[in-house]
Amino acid sequence: MTIRIRITSYGTGHNDPPVATNPVTVDTTALRNPPDDPAVRRQLTQLTGTHAMVAAYVMATHGAEHLVDTARRQVEQRIKRGEQHIDVHVHCYGGRHRSVTIAEELANQLRSHGAIEVQHRHIQQPILPSRPR
Repeated sequence: MTIRIRITSYGTGHNDPPVATNPVTVDTTALRNPPDDPAVRRQLTQLTGTHAMVAAYVMATHGAEHLVDTARRQVEQRIKRGEQHIDVHVHCYGGRHRSVTIAEELANQLRSHGAIEVQHRHIQQPILPSRPR
Protein backbone atom coordinates (compact mmCIF):
# COMPACT_ATOMS: atom_id res chain seq x y z
CA MET A 1 0.00 0.00 0.00
CA THR A 2 1.29 3.45 -0.92
CA ILE A 3 1.89 5.95 1.84
CA ARG A 4 0.07 9.23 1.20
CA ILE A 5 1.50 12.44 2.61
CA ARG A 6 -0.53 15.62 2.24
CA ILE A 7 1.35 18.84 2.97
CA THR A 8 -0.76 21.99 3.28
CA SER A 9 0.71 25.47 3.64
CA TYR A 10 -1.51 28.24 4.94
CA GLY A 11 -1.57 31.61 6.64
CA THR A 12 -2.97 31.89 10.15
CA GLY A 13 -3.96 35.49 9.39
CA HIS A 14 -6.71 34.21 7.08
CA ASN A 15 -8.48 32.47 9.98
CA ASP A 16 -9.38 29.29 8.09
CA PRO A 17 -6.78 26.64 8.84
CA PRO A 18 -6.95 23.21 7.22
CA VAL A 19 -8.63 20.46 9.21
CA ALA A 20 -7.07 17.06 9.85
CA THR A 21 -6.83 14.59 12.69
CA ASN A 22 -3.44 14.77 14.40
CA PRO A 23 -1.37 16.55 11.71
CA VAL A 24 2.33 17.21 11.95
CA THR A 25 2.35 20.98 12.48
CA VAL A 26 5.21 23.23 11.38
CA ASP A 27 5.26 26.85 12.59
CA THR A 28 7.44 28.99 10.33
CA THR A 29 6.67 32.35 11.95
CA ALA A 30 10.14 32.60 13.51
CA LEU A 31 11.74 32.69 10.05
CA ARG A 32 12.50 35.92 8.19
CA ASN A 33 9.49 37.20 6.25
CA PRO A 34 10.08 39.09 2.98
CA PRO A 35 7.22 41.60 3.50
CA ASP A 36 8.68 42.56 6.90
CA ASP A 37 12.23 43.11 5.62
CA PRO A 38 12.82 46.54 4.05
CA ALA A 39 15.95 45.22 2.30
CA VAL A 40 13.95 42.79 0.12
CA ARG A 41 10.33 43.92 0.48
CA ARG A 42 10.06 45.55 -2.95
CA GLN A 43 11.84 42.70 -4.75
CA LEU A 44 10.31 39.63 -3.06
CA THR A 45 6.90 40.52 -1.65
CA GLN A 46 4.96 40.08 -4.89
CA LEU A 47 6.62 36.69 -5.48
CA THR A 48 5.69 33.55 -3.55
CA GLY A 49 7.59 30.83 -1.74
CA THR A 50 7.70 28.75 -4.92
CA HIS A 51 10.02 31.32 -6.51
CA ALA A 52 13.72 30.47 -6.21
CA MET A 53 14.68 33.91 -4.83
CA VAL A 54 12.08 33.72 -2.06
CA ALA A 55 12.98 30.11 -1.28
CA ALA A 56 16.68 31.01 -1.01
CA TYR A 57 15.87 33.95 1.28
CA VAL A 58 13.66 31.85 3.58
CA MET A 59 15.99 28.83 3.65
CA ALA A 60 18.95 31.10 4.50
CA THR A 61 17.20 32.05 7.74
CA HIS A 62 18.80 30.58 10.84
CA GLY A 63 16.66 27.61 11.88
CA ALA A 64 14.97 26.94 8.53
CA GLU A 65 16.89 23.72 7.81
CA HIS A 66 16.27 22.55 11.38
CA LEU A 67 12.52 23.13 10.98
CA VAL A 68 12.46 21.02 7.80
CA ASP A 69 14.62 18.29 9.35
CA THR A 70 12.42 18.10 12.46
CA ALA A 71 9.22 17.84 10.41
CA ARG A 72 10.76 15.23 8.09
CA ARG A 73 11.81 13.11 11.10
CA GLN A 74 8.30 13.38 12.59
CA VAL A 75 6.76 12.15 9.34
CA GLU A 76 9.32 9.34 9.05
CA GLN A 77 8.52 8.24 12.62
CA ARG A 78 4.84 8.01 11.71
CA ILE A 79 5.70 5.98 8.63
CA LYS A 80 7.74 3.59 10.79
CA ARG A 81 4.72 3.22 13.10
CA GLY A 82 2.71 2.08 10.10
CA GLU A 83 0.65 5.18 9.33
CA GLN A 84 -0.49 5.18 5.71
CA HIS A 85 -1.94 8.71 5.50
CA ILE A 86 -0.11 11.63 7.09
CA ASP A 87 -1.16 15.27 7.06
CA VAL A 88 1.42 18.02 7.52
CA HIS A 89 0.27 21.60 8.16
CA VAL A 90 2.87 24.30 7.57
CA HIS A 91 1.89 27.81 8.59
CA CYS A 92 3.08 31.37 8.68
CA TYR A 93 1.01 34.53 8.97
CA GLY A 94 0.09 35.24 5.33
CA GLY A 95 0.60 31.85 3.67
CA ARG A 96 2.52 33.14 0.65
CA HIS A 97 6.23 33.00 1.50
CA ARG A 98 7.67 31.13 4.50
CA SER A 99 5.08 28.36 4.79
CA VAL A 100 5.13 27.75 1.04
CA THR A 101 8.92 27.47 0.89
CA ILE A 102 9.11 25.12 3.88
CA ALA A 103 6.24 22.98 2.54
CA GLU A 104 7.98 22.63 -0.83
CA GLU A 105 11.34 21.79 0.76
CA LEU A 106 9.72 19.21 3.02
CA ALA A 107 7.87 17.68 0.06
CA ASN A 108 11.16 17.37 -1.86
CA GLN A 109 12.77 15.55 1.06
CA LEU A 110 9.82 13.16 1.54
CA ARG A 111 9.14 12.16 -2.09
CA SER A 112 10.95 8.84 -1.76
CA HIS A 113 8.52 7.74 0.98
CA GLY A 114 5.31 7.75 -1.03
CA ALA A 115 2.74 9.86 -2.83
CA ILE A 116 3.12 13.51 -1.92
CA GLU A 117 0.33 16.03 -2.36
CA VAL A 118 1.17 19.69 -1.74
CA GLN A 119 -1.54 22.31 -1.35
CA HIS A 120 -0.85 26.01 -0.87
CA ARG A 121 -4.09 27.21 0.64
CA HIS A 122 -3.44 30.97 0.64
CA ILE A 123 -0.71 31.47 -1.96
CA GLN A 124 -3.01 33.51 -4.22
CA GLN A 125 -4.57 35.59 -1.44
CA PRO A 126 -3.71 39.28 -1.08
CA ILE A 127 -0.72 40.11 1.08
CA LEU A 128 -1.84 40.73 4.65
CA PRO A 129 -0.71 43.76 6.64
CA SER A 130 2.12 42.96 9.01
CA ARG A 131 1.14 40.73 11.87
CA PRO A 132 0.20 42.56 15.07
CA ARG A 133 2.97 42.19 17.63
